[in-house]
Amino acid sequence: MLKVWGRKTSSNVQAVMWCIAELGLPCERVDIGHKYGGNDTAEFLAMNPNGTVPVIRDGEGEPLWETGAILRYLANRYADRTFWPADIAQRAAVDKWAEWAKINVAHSFTAPLFWRVVRTAEKDRDYPAIAAALSVLNSKLAIAEAQLNQHAYLAGNELTLADIQFGHLLFRYFDIELARTPFPAVEAYYQRLQLRPAFVEHVMVSYEDLRVT
Repeated sequence: MLKVWGRKTSSNVQAVMWCIAELGLPCERVDIGHKYGGNDTAEFLAMNPNGTVPVIRDGEGEPLWETGAILRYLANRYADRTFWPADIAQRAAVDKWAEWAKINVAHSFTAPLFWRVVRTAEKDRDYPAIAAALSVLNSKLAIAEAQLNQHAYLAGNELTLADIQFGHLLFRYFDIELARTPFPAVEAYYQRLQLRPAFVEHVMVSYEDLRVT
């Protein structure tokens, strides 16, 4: 049995929970962080000295933290070969896009845009900074657009770990108030993800608790 520490409104927790659900694994999740607190306790810091979520524990194994490491662990241990290929070169191709999504898209969206739009009161928003950040994000989404014009999913024609790292950001991207540039292939991809019950349950989660007014 997997145990996950982290609130369901954390985008990183959402990525892990979506992955777990896609793999059909039993799981218990404990609300930690933000309004729930608990991530500064000695018990939690003994598992993750950073005090961040998510943290997982698989049975009696050591606690794991850092979303990318958690996702690769789950894929290595539990995924089929379409989700996480056995061939090293094919796996690296999936991992390349997973890392790209985490380093480029997540870092260009979460703090620069989501935090400035949702977690900042309207009177305090820096609209020039938001516009500049959106321009950076658009340059990354253009790369995804080109890739998704070739394949149904980010790393090919099957859902892989790369889609977890990229796709879990799209609910918020398409939901918050932004002057979005049209990316038809990304939009069609997002529509396909919404057909997946695990995506709907674990990613399309209200973030109103995070909103600052």
